[in-house]
Amino acid sequence: MKKYTLITLLIVLMLALVACGGGETAEPAESSSTESDSAAQGAEEQETEEQEIGDEMITLKMTAWDIATTPYWQAVVDAYEAQNPNVHVELVEISSQEYQDKVNIMLSGGDDTDIITVKDIPGYSAMLTRGQIVPLNSYIEADSLDLSVYSGAAEELTFEGSIYALPFRSDIWVLYYNKDLFDAAGVAYPTNDITWDQLDALAREMTSGSGNEKVYGTHFHTWRSTVELGTVQDGANTVIATDYSFMKPMYDMVTAMQDDGIIMDFGSLKAGQIHYSSVFKNSQIATLPMGSWFIGSLIAAKDDGEFDFDWGVVKYPHPEGVEAGTTAGTLTSLAINENSQNKEAAWDFIKFYSGVEGAKALAATGNLPAIRTPEVLEVFANLEGMPEGIDEALQTTAVRLELPMHPQVGAVEQILNEEHELIMTNSVSVDEGIASMSSRVSEALNQ
Repeated sequence: MKKYTLITLLIVLMLALVACGGGETAEPAESSSTESDSAAQGAEEQETEEQEIGDEMITLKMTAWDIATTPYWQAVVDAYEAQNPNVHVELVEISSQEYQDKVNIMLSGGDDTDIITVKDIPGYSAMLTRGQIVPLNSYIEADSLDLSVYSGAAEELTFEGSIYALPFRSDIWVLYYNKDLFDAAGVAYPTNDITWDQLDALAREMTSGSGNEKVYGTHFHTWRSTVELGTVQDGANTVIATDYSFMKPMYDMVTAMQDDGIIMDFGSLKAGQIHYSSVFKNSQIATLPMGSWFIGSLIAAKDDGEFDFDWGVVKYPHPEGVEAGTTAGTLTSLAINENSQNKEAAWDFIKFYSGVEGAKALAATGNLPAIRTPEVLEVFANLEGMPEGIDEALQTTAVRLELPMHPQVGAVEQILNEEHELIMTNSVSVDEGIASMSSRVSEALNQ
């Protein structure tokens, strides 16, 4: 009995030792699990930290004008911010009348606004020659950007092998007309193949009444471009010249229209600061050569009840011997400020704004983008209130740039503006004005 008791005690003791050994061998496994959890937690914390750094909020500042009355500014910004929630784009408003002068002062003073909207070619030329905006070639090459989508506009912005801005708008000139006035007069609407001589005859036919009831057949706004663009459609001449005799036929036609009361008096328009939009919306004019930027404004104005007549658009009038669909155009572009602290982020925004997605957002506001692919134009043409046939009216054969790139383009434009005003106010004859243009511009180009 004692023998069996001793054996039993020995077995119990051995089992206890085995149990203790098992507990000791389990500890490393438990320790390994804890270390793995700690490592996983550390990796997770590191990933979260990296994510927070990548998602850090960036504010980009961008110059603009007429923000309240120009819906595309915020529309494209909203589209970009929806895809990039860590980026806020702040629009910096500058008066459209003083835009380039104020931008020049800002940049010369070292302002670090990231994105500069380039309003016109003279401003672009001035900023790039002063080294105030960044060449974009390296960005374009790194992202393999295809510039052919801009239908030659990118080449117009290239200077000595470098491009400093990408276009997001490329407005062209067209002819607007008041359908109700034509219907009342029993006159056929203008066509997509109307020449300047035909517009002259049509405008004379559509002029009627007197005093406050007078309807003028057409309208030339006070800008020199409203007359001079028709002189460069053949592609043989540009407004940078030393002999402006090619402008004489157009000036002869327009001044004769003014003398005969077919168009409103230039001096009265200038003194009264009368805008082309008001006289068209008030049914004071039957036709209006103007830029495509007016389309969106007209749609919005009709929606707001500012007028209730039907209107249409056809291609810009062309000279005899020049193919229909040949027009003039302007470029509105985006550049990176040399002093920007967010150049990479600024480039990403510009790439979006000037790309297909930005073009669709801009087209949805009734404005014509620089990229006019079928998918983009479809968005534009399908807008509610868009006149019938707008897609055909916007198809172009050739687009002549209103102002070509040239180091002296600003000085040339100033001279042309001054001489245009003298001609249109009958202060000098057409021949005298053209002779003065030729002499003064030649001198400016030789400086």
